[in-house]
Amino acid sequence: GGTLFLDEVGEIPLELQGKLLRVLQEDEYERIGEAKTRKVDVRVIAATNRDLLRDSEQGTFREDLYYRLNVFPIEVAPLRRRPGDIPALCAHFLERSSKRLRLPAPRLSADALAQLQAYPWPGNVRELQNVIERGVIVSRGGDLQVNLPSARGRNPEREAAAAEEEFLTLQALEARQIRRALARTGGVIDGEGGAGRLLGLHPNTLRSRMKKHGIKRPE
Repeated sequence: GGTLFLDEVGEIPLELQGKLLRVLQEDEYERIGEAKTRKVDVRVIAATNRDLLRDSEQGTFREDLYYRLNVFPIEVAPLRRRPGDIPALCAHFLERSSKRLRLPAPRLSADALAQLQAYPWPGNVRELQNVIERGVIVSRGGDLQVNLPSARGRNPEREAAAAEEEFLTLQALEARQIRRALARTGGVIDGEGGAGRLLGLHPNTLRSRMKKHGIKRPE
C-alpha cells in the first residue's frame, strides 16, 4: 500500500500514457529487463495545470486515461485568491529551504507577510516557493528579505497585467512565464540561478516546454 503522486501528469508522452493506464487498470507492471509481472497496490493522486479534457479532445492526452484518473477531481484556486494560505505555505517553505540549503531560517515579519499577501502570484505556489528560497539565501537569518515588483506599493500596470492573465489560456500563460524567467536569468537554464530553478522545473522539462512553445534562449 501507499500513495503515488504524479505531478504534471499532462506532460507524460502519449506512448507512456498507455503503460500508465494498464498499471491503473490491472494493478500490475513489469520492471525493465524482467519478464516477471509484479502486483502493485497504491493510491494514485495526479496533478496538472492543463485542461486534460481539452487535450483528450485534441488527441494529445488519452481519453480513457483521463476518465480513469478523473475519479474524484479537486480544483485548487490560484494562490492570489487564497491569501489566507500564504502564512502556512511560507512557514513550510522557510523550514524546507533552510534545511536543504543548510542556512538559518529568517523570520517572517508582518511587513514581509503583508507584501506576500498583496502580490498577485502569476506563477502560483511555485513562484512563492522560489521567492522564499531566494529570501533564505540572501537573508542569512534575521528578517526575510522579500524581493517583489509590488513591494514598493500598488502598481496599476502590474495589476492590469495580472487581471489580463486570468483570461489567457494556460498555454499562453506558461509560454509567457518561461520567456520572463529566461529574460531574468539571461538565458541560463541550469543551476541555482537558472530559469529551471526559478520556475520550479527540471531543466530538461523546461527545455521540452521551450521546444513545445517554439521559445529560443535569448542571445
